[in-house]
Amino acid sequence: MPDPQTALLLIDVQQAFDDHSAWGGARNHPQAEANIARLLQTFRESGPMVVHVRHASTTEGSPLAPDQPGYRVKPEAAERPGEPVIVKHVNSAFIGTSLHEQLQTMGIRSLVIVGATTDHCCSTTTRMAANLGYQVTFVDDATWTYDKRHPDGQVMDAELVHRVNVASLSGEFADIVMTDDLLAGIRAGGS
Repeated sequence: MPDPQTALLLIDVQQAFDDHSAWGGARNHPQAEANIARLLQTFRESGPMVVHVRHASTTEGSPLAPDQPGYRVKPEAAERPGEPVIVKHVNSAFIGTSLHEQLQTMGIRSLVIVGATTDHCCSTTTRMAANLGYQVTFVDDATWTYDKRHPDGQVMDAELVHRVNVASLSGEFADIVMTDDLLAGIRAGGS
């Protein structure tokens, strides 16, 4: 059973990310949503807190704008009544939101982070969470990103972008785990 002071934080698991071309092309971890669903089920069954984060873009025409179909949550991460939903407008789920205050009120000291995208909102939120004193677990195969074009024109593969970002988080800002290992730890009684 996960520690009751731990929350699963689902970041931007929204339908806009189904349009790979809008985000740079190919993506890594096609199984990320399935892994998120497995983690979500386990956290719901075990009792710890689940917190959803949605990105509501203020950029006109953005697929993540609240009036666009892409704003909707993917079915694998559908919110349930009673689960807090934080709406953010920037990369960090802590900026301009009540996330930190809500977590403090609930007695949450540890976060398990999943979602999109590795190098933007997941990384930024992870770094800030660690700086705020949370113990952070970043689930490698329950996050994903897309190919990125460097200013010099070179396209960097999504898996490389993902791995470099995860390596930058490892140890300094978060413990890095895979879904199966985290679930095995929960079943064994750890968090």
